Amino acid sequence: MKLTTNKLNSFLFFKLPSAFICGVRVKEIDRSKCVVSVKHRWINQNPFQSMYFAVQAMAAELSTGALVMNHIQLSQRKVSMLVIQNKAVFTKKATGRITFECLDGALIKQALEKTISSGEGQTFWMKSIGTDENGAQVSEMDFEWSIRLKQ
Repeated sequence: MKLTTNKLNSFLFFKLPSAFICGVRVKEIDRSKCVVSVKHRWINQNPFQSMYFAVQAMAAELSTGALVMNHIQLSQRKVSMLVIQNKAVFTKKATGRITFECLDGALIKQALEKTISSGEGQTFWMKSIGTDENGAQVSEMDFEWSIRLKQ
């Protein structure tokens, strides 16, 4: 079963309802990248008339995590995944539609191949860049993922 944007957005509704209610949606996914979008609205605002940082983090993390899920599914192996740390830099107020893009599909593929061949867990950092409608960067978030084969 192929992982699609519709399946991921349904997953959000049932398994991550706070992200769904805040407007986080997967727009594009393939083996190399994932694009997630969220629009600044009343439900996801902060007191400074911009998007709350945690909403940005949900969208950014989804852009990395959906890629990990996609590669795990393509491997047809049982693999657990977990975020073990993250870093964020906010460079501009997030207003309007913010798009988060992760281009680290090749990184996941390498880590997954090592995990499967060696049986040892792997950790790796993935980056998601958030840009506004004008293409200006509003945030950059890095997530360290851990993967390992399930017993």
